[in-house]
Amino acid sequence: MVTINGRRPSTPNGRRSSTTCSQNDDARTALFSRERASLSQRWGNRRALLFSTKEGREEASQTTTEAHAPQIPKKKHKTPLESGRDKRKKFIGLAKAVDRGQFQHTYRPGGADGGSFVAKSGLPVNEPFCVLGIESSCDDTGAAIIRSDGVILGESLASQHSIHEEWGGVVPGLAKTAHEQNIDRVVNESLQRAGMQIQDVDAIGVTVGPGLEICLRVGCEKAKELAIQNKKPFVGVHHLEAHILMARLPKDHNQTDQPAEDRSMEFPFLALLVSGGHCQILKCIGIGSYTILGGTLDDSLGEAFDKTARLLGLPVGGGGGPAVEALARDGNPKSVKLPVPLQKRRDMDFSYAGLKTAVRLAAEKICVERGVESPDRLSHQDKANIAASFQNVSFKHVEVRLGRAMDKVQREDGISTLAVVGGVAANKELRSRLEVLCTDRDHRWEMHVPPPRLCTDQGAMSAWASVERLAVGSSDVAEGHEVYARYPFSSNEVATV
Repeated sequence: MVTINGRRPSTPNGRRSSTTCSQNDDARTALFSRERASLSQRWGNRRALLFSTKEGREEASQTTTEAHAPQIPKKKHKTPLESGRDKRKKFIGLAKAVDRGQFQHTYRPGGADGGSFVAKSGLPVNEPFCVLGIESSCDDTGAAIIRSDGVILGESLASQHSIHEEWGGVVPGLAKTAHEQNIDRVVNESLQRAGMQIQDVDAIGVTVGPGLEICLRVGCEKAKELAIQNKKPFVGVHHLEAHILMARLPKDHNQTDQPAEDRSMEFPFLALLVSGGHCQILKCIGIGSYTILGGTLDDSLGEAFDKTARLLGLPVGGGGGPAVEALARDGNPKSVKLPVPLQKRRDMDFSYAGLKTAVRLAAEKICVERGVESPDRLSHQDKANIAASFQNVSFKHVEVRLGRAMDKVQREDGISTLAVVGGVAANKELRSRLEVLCTDRDHRWEMHVPPPRLCTDQGAMSAWASVERLAVGSSDVAEGHEVYARYPFSSNEVATV
């Protein structure tokens, strides 16, 4: 065929001639025929090879049967994602962080019966003994030396408030870097203030969960290194248990003239744990043994405080809770109408997501009335009224759920002691209202709250929790010990009202 500049000629109207199209069709047909013949030949060779052996004949027979058999739709197997979604559906409307068999790792150092403790890395030989505790679960790097009679010998804390303030919340990557920069200094300072060397410490404990995994790992690796190098007993501390056990730390923990057993709260007792990441009511039976009576369905109380602070444009470097508490002192707690959550549910669970939305809508309504663009531009008095109203309703929600739990454990277990722990427990208004809740009952309750500085995250909580674990004969193996972002208390029962 003649070509012009490598192209085939076309008709004057730009289309190729019918003769050219016919030739192309013939060429394609010939190509298809050759390919089909080649495939047939290869399949024939394949069949010949198959039939040369018994196994081959069976395979060929099965292939032929399958080819002529009616096509029955195969059953669709659920993918892991679909199975996980279906599994999560079972827990909709139930409190988070409660063990119902859905977690891979749970905390129960006493075994199935709650009392079979094992000293996997040994126990201190001195009495009293001293423990170095390390905390790095979120944005505070803490270390402390505590003696087993409750005396804090030395402590150090590196806060990251200035680092995260401009972001309006904790940035995990920045927190991890700050922990790495501070961990050695904090540990050394706590030892120096106690007048001790690492060899003088009898055991080492560290928070291993729950918390931010990359932050937990910094403290855990440091503690493991010290325990292994110095051959010390090691304790992997549960962060929430450490908060709870701070209520058992002797109140006059710098006085040594009184036996510790006379100054600490005894099991069993009821605990209200309110912090930036958790909100739970627990029946505390013993070390490592807890029954969750109520938990949050969505957000924690501390988280609700933080988001309200950001809504109002408050500085949150030191935490949204203290900022809202300070502002609320200037406001009218009844000036803004807000709904008390879960009024129709007769259980002990919490929910703060709806209240947060109600606060935002109320603030936006006031903005329209005042002619301002956003809540952070409202006057000091308007902001104070919003903060006071939010705090009032959020604590009313606590009073209702906690009161129900108090009725239950007093009726069923004879418990009449309450521990209020966690970062939000430092709030003076909450302490005052819960004190009234304990006294205005037919049988007066005793309430224990750690000093405000010991309510928030710090090294003393890890050290004291380690003391409590070691006292019942429990320790862990340092080498290979992991950290856990999610680490609920193991529970054989889910409490009902």
